[in-house]
Amino acid sequence: MKYPTPLQQLIASLKLLPGVGSKTAERFAFQLLTWPDHALADFASTLAELKTKIHTCPACHCLIEKESCEWCDTTRRDPSLLCIISSPKDAYAIEETHTYKGLYHVLGGLLSPLDGRSAERLDFPKLTHRISRLEIREVIVALDSTLEGDATALYLKEQIGQLGICVSRLALGLPMGSPLEYVDGGTLSRAFTGRQSF
Repeated sequence: MKYPTPLQQLIASLKLLPGVGSKTAERFAFQLLTWPDHALADFASTLAELKTKIHTCPACHCLIEKESCEWCDTTRRDPSLLCIISSPKDAYAIEETHTYKGLYHVLGGLLSPLDGRSAERLDFPKLTHRISRLEIREVIVALDSTLEGDATALYLKEQIGQLGICVSRLALGLPMGSPLEYVDGGTLSRAFTGRQSF
């Protein structure tokens, strides 16, 4: 016997979430059926208002709630540093470290010709204009260590390097607390290539 249509629609919607398969979506859907009406109403209201209450900053593309952007506030952040990330979510991960106090710029993706993400789609001219306007001294490329991330980082180095600005990339290598026997070859190779004197 099939599930009732509204339940099937809910399961189909939940399966759109990353990492959620059929069984997990079914479990979530049946759990939602046990929620009290007020909790479901609050949840539905939150979902309905999500895209109207959260915006992206037109300058840095980080997530904001108000008109002013805390990520772009040069009175509280170092205006000489710019960290390039691929997703607004990455800014929150970096902020958790409490080690970076500069500005951010979200690309909104990585170069991937097979997926139709070219340099034009990622709007690099806007980035280089922002770098020139803000008088940035160092650009930190904080992108995924993937084929797309590496290609994007190299492209950025070429483009920004023409402006005469220091371009650095996050160090890649061994994770803290990992025995060498459990580290994959690619990570170990990067660790050797990026070794530093101490």
